[in-house]
Amino acid sequence: MSWHGPALDSDQRDLMAMLDAFTADHDLVLTDEPEVVARLTAELVELGVWTLGTAEEHGGGGADRATTVIAFERLGRNWPALGWASVQAHAAVDVLARDERCADLVGRVHAGTAAVAVVDAGSAHVRLAWSGAALSGSVDRIDAAAEAPYLLVLADEDRALLIDPAALTSRPLRRTGLGGALTRSVRVEASGAAVTELTGVDVPAARVRLRLGTAAVAAGTAAAAADAAAAYSAGRQQFGDALTAIPTVRQSLLAQASGSAVALAAAVAVADDPVRSLAAAREACDGAIDVAAAALQSHGGYGYLAEYPAERYLRDAVSLRAAADVQGAAVTTARTLVGLGPATSLRKDG
Repeated sequence: MSWHGPALDSDQRDLMAMLDAFTADHDLVLTDEPEVVARLTAELVELGVWTLGTAEEHGGGGADRATTVIAFERLGRNWPALGWASVQAHAAVDVLARDERCADLVGRVHAGTAAVAVVDAGSAHVRLAWSGAALSGSVDRIDAAAEAPYLLVLADEDRALLIDPAALTSRPLRRTGLGGALTRSVRVEASGAAVTELTGVDVPAARVRLRLGTAAVAAGTAAAAADAAAAYSAGRQQFGDALTAIPTVRQSLLAQASGSAVALAAAVAVADDPVRSLAAAREACDGAIDVAAAALQSHGGYGYLAEYPAERYLRDAVSLRAAADVQGAAVTTARTLVGLGPATSLRKDG
């Protein structure tokens, strides 16, 4: 499989080779079978990949951004639902690990035995409010690759709310792609110990983590689509020669590879800045859809058949953009850009 990112050191090359071998040994199209999703998650934990980029002092792998991006990108090629779940696991550990009350949960996130869906209170998909000591409302969509995840709500700049799975009533939600995400909509009725207020946390950093992780996963999906188109075009004959003998085909394949490379570069190089990280996520998600659509066209009519992966890459790219709620992130970032606070802070007194 191709790599159009920055030069890698020996450890990073070993990580990529390990993940490529792992996915080759698990040649499956992921669906919403909880046992299969849980098994793959457990194996990624054993490989040290699931929370690779979280701090060592918080029980993680301590990997730098470039190394973490490799893991997200490789997951995005094969199982973007697991890539997005791993991104959320990273953000959750960043937020939860400094609070002693969450120590057990952080350990279980590292072990892959607990999942956390991370959402932003400012999103239009999140409708929560306090009534006395009870928090209630709904979240339109979570994609945590688990049946009963915790819900972590990023409330304002230094505060978040952790909601226990027992306070969530969920129902499966249909989607276009992202097999294995176990997508749910949830109804929240939380009070007492079911909701934990976390203060003094770095919510902006968690948002950046989510957005750059989204960019890396999207770059992987785009790269997989571009590679599939290149392989198909090289093996398909027309007028006595491979399709790659046609200049316009080559230019289309180059445009596809370039699109995935741009997204990958942004995920690695963008500074920890809300505007630039949002730009990386939005451009990567939109770019992945464009690349996957072009790759499908490179397959001709065969691209629409489930026997080929092209149509799945396009569906995954569309669903990843929705799961990451890039539009909601844009609303939050626009308010930050002009000096406004969050649209809602979910404070009991407000």
